[in-house]
Amino acid sequence: MFYELMTSMKEALPGANLFSYITFRAGGAMLTALLISFLMGPWLIDTLRAHQGKGQPIRKDGPASHLLTKVGTPTMGGLLILISSLGASLLWGDLSNMFLWAIMLTTLGFGAIGFADDFLKLRSSSSDGVPGRIKLLLEAIVAVATVMYISKLLPAPMATSYAIPFVKDYLLPLGLPLFVIAGLFVIVGASNAVNLTDGLDGLAIVPTMIAALSFGLIAYLVGNAVFSNYLQIHYVPGTGELAVFCAALIGAGLGFLWYNAPPAAVFMGDTGSLALGGAIGSIAVATKHELVLAIIGGLFVLEAVSVIVQVASFKLTGKRVFAMAPLHHHFEQRGWAESTIVIRFWIISVVLALIGLATLKLR
Repeated sequence: MFYELMTSMKEALPGANLFSYITFRAGGAMLTALLISFLMGPWLIDTLRAHQGKGQPIRKDGPASHLLTKVGTPTMGGLLILISSLGASLLWGDLSNMFLWAIMLTTLGFGAIGFADDFLKLRSSSSDGVPGRIKLLLEAIVAVATVMYISKLLPAPMATSYAIPFVKDYLLPLGLPLFVIAGLFVIVGASNAVNLTDGLDGLAIVPTMIAALSFGLIAYLVGNAVFSNYLQIHYVPGTGELAVFCAALIGAGLGFLWYNAPPAAVFMGDTGSLALGGAIGSIAVATKHELVLAIIGGLFVLEAVSVIVQVASFKLTGKRVFAMAPLHHHFEQRGWAESTIVIRFWIISVVLALIGLATLKLR
């Protein structure tokens, strides 16, 4: 909105040309999302608390401390993230950019699925929300639509290929069917991995902000012909605008963390975690850095793998590999303090993000 308005006035209004710079609008989007979060947060949390009664249902088989400290905490705080990030993106983004619309609609789609899941859990006062198969089907529909649309926006041969980290001037050709399947795996996998990580106060939102910062930088570089040529990474016209959306996610995340910091006043719920994971996954597909996502989002991968290993081991051998899955609960059961786990996992996320960003230069 601001971009279109100021572009039309740049000849008459001094300083209006600043809005043509992605970096300026990214900064504006981040601050705007943060401001919206601060202004809306108290009202939204009070509203959620008033309508949810007992708050988010807590796992009965979870750590005993959770039944004492987290009962009654409202959920669906992801609404605050969605409203602030999407609102800031609409204000500061170039609304003629189809990549921006693709990512925003994907985020909204996954957020809607998460909202339905949270709503059913609250109504039944249990951890049973949308049945797993139905939820995965809905996620797959949104992800497939996103990947197919992004493939139409990407120039050939990138539309159906994967870029390989550490290798320049090479694309792995997949063909449209395999490209869609791979993209589906990336987006749905990222969405559910973030969802599994969201189990302790502040645990999921900070690694998500780190991933958003990393992919904001990647989007800006990939969408700039000069920088992409210098770094010898594939140039994807139009994706630079996603840096504005990533900045809005960071601002929204900071605002949410204000209320989610221990002891949390609100949980993001599936409304937030599914939306955030879907957003990061779809940005990775659009910027042709799907494989780098596995590095930058390595913490989410570890959390998801811990659940897969735990379930597979128990079904095959009747034994558990971890004291409890996902991984953060394993360390809780081993006696680690919640704050210790959260901060150490944040550190791991920073290290993995730095490694992932190093692939931009090591070609």
